[in-house]
Amino acid sequence: MPEISEILSAYLGAQWGGAVAISGLKRFHGGSARETYRFDAETAGSTRGLVLRRDPVSSLIDTDRSIEYAALQGFHGTGVPVPEPLFLESGNALGSPGFIMAEVPAVHAAGLLEAEPYGAAAAAVGETLFTALGTMHARVPDALAAALDAPESPASARLEHWVQAVERHALGPEPIFWAGVRWLRRHLPPPPPKLSVVHGDYRSGNFLIDDAGVIRAIVDWEMVHLGDSHEDLAWVMDPLWAHGSDRPGATLPEAAALAVWERASDMAVDPARLHWWRVMAQVQGLAIWISSSAEIAHGRSTDPAMIFAAIYPYRFHNRSLARTLQGLGA
Repeated sequence: MPEISEILSAYLGAQWGGAVAISGLKRFHGGSARETYRFDAETAGSTRGLVLRRDPVSSLIDTDRSIEYAALQGFHGTGVPVPEPLFLESGNALGSPGFIMAEVPAVHAAGLLEAEPYGAAAAAVGETLFTALGTMHARVPDALAAALDAPESPASARLEHWVQAVERHALGPEPIFWAGVRWLRRHLPPPPPKLSVVHGDYRSGNFLIDDAGVIRAIVDWEMVHLGDSHEDLAWVMDPLWAHGSDRPGATLPEAAALAVWERASDMAVDPARLHWWRVMAQVQGLAIWISSSAEIAHGRSTDPAMIFAAIYPYRFHNRSLARTLQGLGA
């Protein structure tokens, strides 16, 4: 990838005021809204591992990289583990708009189809995972408060956001999706007592752990927004991310996970509200996978992650939402 290496060398050289050599450049497939590359930058005899996140030609979701960057700024150095943000570019100095952050070394993410990815450390991972989520929901950093809109009805706003995505991208009638939408519209919950920072994609695969099972970084903040904290809880608890187990993210049992979150957030789980968001999580999932199918079908992307999303997760959420709606008598 000589072109990207040259771009990075020139950009960092200008930022640091000296020659910069780029090596070890590798693209990570799996993100739906950014191209992600890791690389080593050597200057003045020292080498630092870095990560580039930049806008792709085609994306499942339209997001503002400056807000993702503000989330890293707001939570770096707090009880929410995030990579250190370094440089934000809104122009094409990085090839397309994007940002550079520090690499978190010696970590890995669990693969979606990996059974029991944390082994004996599952409970410890869950403790850290739901503590970090509760800590995030407990406060709104100034950098994000200034950047994010405050919706009057988070539930309605998120539902209509994904409805519009399907209206733009659906290749067919999608009857199960629309049945879910009808149920959600009939049962909209009231606004939450307080607005929280919602990661928007808090799940297995978007947190990095070390060999001891310690979560070192929460990543992929491109969908961050202000809303109902139960949205993140429902998404991380969705069976798609459970690795075949009956535990959220294949970590703690559900009741224990929610208790950890309650302690860290100083908020109480509202069962009725969480139930609505759990149905919403399946509708949201379908909207994302439907959008993925459109990107592939129209030739705008050949990314393996999008191809996979258009097949397995799409079928999973069609089946699970159909079963859920049947149980609700919808």
